[in-house]
Amino acid sequence: MHSFIPPERFFPYLTWTDIQTIPDKENVVIIQPVGAIEQHGHHLPLVVDSAIGVGVLGKALAQLEPTIPAYALPNLFYGKSNEHWHFPGTITLSAQTLLAVLMEVADSIYRAGFRKLVLMNSHGGQPQIMEIAARDIHQKYGDFLVFPLFTWRVPNVAKELISAKELELGIHAGDAETSLMLSLLPEQVKMERAVAEYPQGLPEDSLLSMEGKLPFAWLTQELSQSGTLGDPTPATKEKGDRILESLVSGWVKVIQDIYRFRQPQGK
Repeated sequence: MHSFIPPERFFPYLTWTDIQTIPDKENVVIIQPVGAIEQHGHHLPLVVDSAIGVGVLGKALAQLEPTIPAYALPNLFYGKSNEHWHFPGTITLSAQTLLAVLMEVADSIYRAGFRKLVLMNSHGGQPQIMEIAARDIHQKYGDFLVFPLFTWRVPNVAKELISAKELELGIHAGDAETSLMLSLLPEQVKMERAVAEYPQGLPEDSLLSMEGKLPFAWLTQELSQSGTLGDPTPATKEKGDRILESLVSGWVKVIQDIYRFRQPQGK
């Protein structure tokens, strides 16, 4: 049941008495991975975002110093994926449902005595929900430190391995995600079905973009027939191994930083 997570770091394998007696509980890092079950083109399985999140987290926890207490909660497989709901297989929660789940999980973690919670999101369609949840949880419990983080935002080597066009437009089932899946779950990748498809009809010479500082709302079917936004055909396991290694190193550092973090206090 723990998948990529080291069993000794998997929160559900603890007993209630284990949890009751954990020392320095206010600095124990509890990590809630949040993924999605959604289409990823013709060649990748629905589980991509969840697999990447749990894979990166599990390998980071395996490398973390044993003296740093950190535990992974079970992955939340369902997320807000309604941009993909025209493609069969996508399962989506509403923003309100996902927010309510995160808030109620946080209530339970706080009630157990923990005071540090990471919302580790791996799906590009819901970072805003993580941020809203984190702010509302911290407002509700002033001594509860909550970190709404995106798996891919730690330092990593993707920029060294992926083309400039792909970095800008390959936001879904492209080279980076496909390479990473070839590293994590190669038997689930069907490279013979991979097709390249970049978004069509994007505004030219405009400050507006799909993602970034000035985005517009979009649905995947408006931009892609295959469900892919990018070019997965250059993907390799070797690239995936390097990207994975760099993401894991970044997450080891992030967890260390969170363990040492103290809430800033105004004068």
